[in-house]
Amino acid sequence: MGSRSSARSSHYQYVASLPRKRMGAGALFRDAAGRVLLVEPTYKPDWEIPGGTVEADESPAAACRREVLEELGLDRPVGRILAVDWISPQSEYPEGLMLLYDGGVLPDDDAARIRLPADELVSHAFVTADRIPDLAGPLLARRIAACLNSVAAGTTLSLEDGRPVA
Repeated sequence: MGSRSSARSSHYQYVASLPRKRMGAGALFRDAAGRVLLVEPTYKPDWEIPGGTVEADESPAAACRREVLEELGLDRPVGRILAVDWISPQSEYPEGLMLLYDGGVLPDDDAARIRLPADELVSHAFVTADRIPDLAGPLLARRIAACLNSVAAGTTLSLEDGRPVA
Protein backbone atom coordinates (compact mmCIF):
# COMPACT_ATOMS: atom_id res chain seq x y z
CA MET A 1 0.00 0.00 0.00
CA GLY A 2 2.78 2.43 0.86
CA SER A 3 4.48 2.17 -2.55
CA ARG A 4 1.16 2.77 -4.29
CA SER A 5 0.49 5.88 -2.23
CA SER A 6 4.01 7.11 -2.91
CA ALA A 7 3.60 6.54 -6.66
CA ARG A 8 0.28 8.41 -6.62
CA SER A 9 1.88 11.30 -4.74
CA SER A 10 4.76 11.43 -7.22
CA HIS A 11 2.33 11.42 -10.11
CA TYR A 12 0.30 14.30 -8.59
CA GLN A 13 3.52 16.28 -8.10
CA TYR A 14 4.47 15.62 -11.72
CA VAL A 15 1.05 16.76 -12.97
CA ALA A 16 1.24 19.91 -10.81
CA SER A 17 4.60 20.75 -12.38
CA LEU A 18 3.32 20.62 -15.98
CA PRO A 19 3.25 23.91 -17.92
CA ARG A 20 0.06 25.91 -18.13
CA LYS A 21 -1.06 27.64 -21.32
CA ARG A 22 -2.83 30.92 -21.80
CA MET A 23 -6.20 30.18 -23.42
CA GLY A 24 -8.89 32.25 -25.07
CA ALA A 25 -12.22 31.54 -26.72
CA GLY A 26 -14.14 33.60 -29.23
CA ALA A 27 -17.23 33.46 -31.42
CA LEU A 28 -17.39 34.11 -35.15
CA PHE A 29 -20.75 35.78 -35.80
CA ARG A 30 -21.95 36.71 -39.26
CA ASP A 31 -24.96 38.61 -40.53
CA ALA A 32 -27.27 37.44 -43.32
CA ALA A 33 -24.93 39.05 -45.89
CA GLY A 34 -21.96 37.02 -44.58
CA ARG A 35 -20.21 39.97 -42.94
CA VAL A 36 -18.23 39.24 -39.76
CA LEU A 37 -18.99 40.89 -36.42
CA LEU A 38 -15.98 42.72 -34.96
CA VAL A 39 -15.77 44.74 -31.75
CA GLU A 40 -13.51 47.73 -31.10
CA PRO A 41 -11.74 47.51 -27.70
CA THR A 42 -10.97 50.53 -25.54
CA TYR A 43 -7.59 49.11 -24.50
CA LYS A 44 -5.84 48.39 -27.84
CA PRO A 45 -5.87 49.59 -31.43
CA ASP A 46 -6.90 46.38 -33.22
CA TRP A 47 -10.50 45.22 -33.46
CA GLU A 48 -11.40 41.74 -32.18
CA ILE A 49 -14.09 39.12 -32.37
CA PRO A 50 -16.29 38.76 -29.29
CA GLY A 51 -14.52 36.57 -26.76
CA GLY A 52 -11.77 36.57 -24.19
CA THR A 53 -9.78 34.67 -21.62
CA VAL A 54 -10.75 31.22 -20.42
CA GLU A 55 -10.66 31.45 -16.62
CA ALA A 56 -9.25 28.76 -14.33
CA ASP A 57 -11.49 25.70 -14.15
CA GLU A 58 -13.75 27.04 -16.91
CA SER A 59 -14.38 25.19 -20.16
CA PRO A 60 -13.61 27.05 -23.39
CA ALA A 61 -17.26 26.78 -24.50
CA ALA A 62 -18.48 28.22 -21.18
CA ALA A 63 -15.90 31.02 -21.45
CA CYS A 64 -17.04 31.87 -24.96
CA ARG A 65 -20.69 32.03 -23.92
CA ARG A 66 -19.80 34.13 -20.84
CA GLU A 67 -17.69 36.55 -22.90
CA VAL A 68 -20.41 36.95 -25.55
CA LEU A 69 -22.89 37.78 -22.78
CA GLU A 70 -20.46 40.24 -21.14
CA GLU A 71 -19.39 41.91 -24.38
CA LEU A 72 -22.58 41.90 -26.44
CA GLY A 73 -25.34 41.44 -23.88
CA LEU A 74 -26.52 38.35 -25.79
CA ASP A 75 -26.92 34.96 -24.12
CA ARG A 76 -26.43 32.57 -27.01
CA PRO A 77 -25.22 28.96 -27.06
CA VAL A 78 -21.95 28.47 -28.88
CA GLY A 79 -21.77 26.35 -32.00
CA ARG A 80 -19.11 23.93 -33.10
CA ILE A 81 -15.40 24.64 -32.91
CA LEU A 82 -14.17 26.13 -36.17
CA ALA A 83 -10.49 26.23 -35.25
CA VAL A 84 -7.92 25.68 -32.54
CA ASP A 85 -5.09 28.16 -33.04
CA TRP A 86 -1.73 27.79 -31.27
CA ILE A 87 -0.24 31.23 -30.83
CA SER A 88 3.54 31.41 -30.59
CA PRO A 89 5.13 33.44 -27.80
CA GLN A 90 5.18 37.19 -28.41
CA SER A 91 7.32 39.73 -26.61
CA GLU A 92 4.43 40.71 -24.34
CA TYR A 93 2.55 37.39 -24.21
CA PRO A 94 3.45 33.75 -23.59
CA GLU A 95 2.31 31.07 -26.01
CA GLY A 96 -1.35 30.20 -25.94
CA LEU A 97 -4.33 28.52 -27.51
CA MET A 98 -7.34 30.27 -29.02
CA LEU A 99 -10.51 28.31 -29.70
CA LEU A 100 -12.87 29.86 -32.21
CA TYR A 101 -16.51 28.79 -32.11
CA ASP A 102 -19.18 29.25 -34.73
CA GLY A 103 -21.56 31.93 -33.48
CA GLY A 104 -23.68 31.41 -36.56
CA VAL A 105 -25.70 33.99 -38.43
CA LEU A 106 -26.92 36.62 -35.98
CA PRO A 107 -30.56 37.52 -36.69
CA ASP A 108 -31.25 41.24 -37.19
CA ASP A 109 -33.29 41.45 -33.97
CA ASP A 110 -30.38 40.02 -31.94
CA ALA A 111 -27.92 42.37 -33.67
CA ALA A 112 -30.17 45.30 -32.73
CA ARG A 113 -30.04 44.21 -29.06
CA ILE A 114 -26.22 44.29 -28.82
CA ARG A 115 -25.15 46.30 -25.77
CA LEU A 116 -21.43 46.94 -25.32
CA PRO A 117 -19.71 47.47 -21.96
CA ALA A 118 -18.46 51.08 -22.25
CA ASP A 119 -15.35 50.38 -20.16
CA GLU A 120 -14.23 47.60 -22.53
CA LEU A 121 -15.65 48.19 -26.02
CA VAL A 122 -16.14 51.36 -28.05
CA SER A 123 -18.16 50.04 -30.98
CA HIS A 124 -19.03 47.06 -33.12
CA ALA A 125 -19.57 46.52 -36.83
CA PHE A 126 -20.34 43.81 -39.34
CA VAL A 127 -17.52 43.98 -41.88
CA THR A 128 -16.81 42.28 -45.18
CA ALA A 129 -13.92 39.83 -45.34
CA ASP A 130 -11.81 42.23 -47.40
CA ARG A 131 -12.01 44.92 -44.65
CA ILE A 132 -10.97 42.63 -41.77
CA PRO A 133 -7.18 43.09 -42.33
CA ASP A 134 -7.66 46.88 -42.09
CA LEU A 135 -9.29 46.64 -38.66
CA ALA A 136 -7.92 43.52 -36.99
CA GLY A 137 -4.28 42.61 -36.53
CA PRO A 138 -2.67 40.23 -39.04
CA LEU A 139 -2.96 37.19 -36.75
CA LEU A 140 -6.69 37.61 -36.20
CA ALA A 141 -7.25 38.44 -39.88
CA ARG A 142 -5.60 35.12 -40.86
CA ARG A 143 -7.58 33.24 -38.20
CA ILE A 144 -10.90 34.71 -39.36
CA ALA A 145 -10.14 33.98 -43.03
CA ALA A 146 -9.34 30.37 -42.13
CA CYS A 147 -12.50 30.08 -40.05
CA LEU A 148 -14.69 31.46 -42.83
CA ASN A 149 -13.29 28.64 -44.99
CA SER A 150 -14.03 26.21 -42.13
CA VAL A 151 -17.65 27.39 -42.01
CA ALA A 152 -18.04 26.89 -45.76
CA ALA A 153 -16.40 23.46 -45.74
CA GLY A 154 -17.98 22.21 -42.51
CA THR A 155 -14.54 21.38 -41.10
CA THR A 156 -12.55 22.10 -37.97
CA LEU A 157 -9.05 23.49 -38.45
CA SER A 158 -5.78 23.19 -36.61
CA LEU A 159 -3.95 26.50 -36.94
CA GLU A 160 -0.60 27.86 -35.85
CA ASP A 161 -0.47 31.66 -35.70
CA GLY A 162 -3.58 31.74 -37.87
CA ARG A 163 -2.17 29.49 -40.58
CA PRO A 164 -3.54 26.01 -41.28
CA VAL A 165 -1.33 23.12 -40.21
CA ALA A 166 -1.00 20.60 -43.02
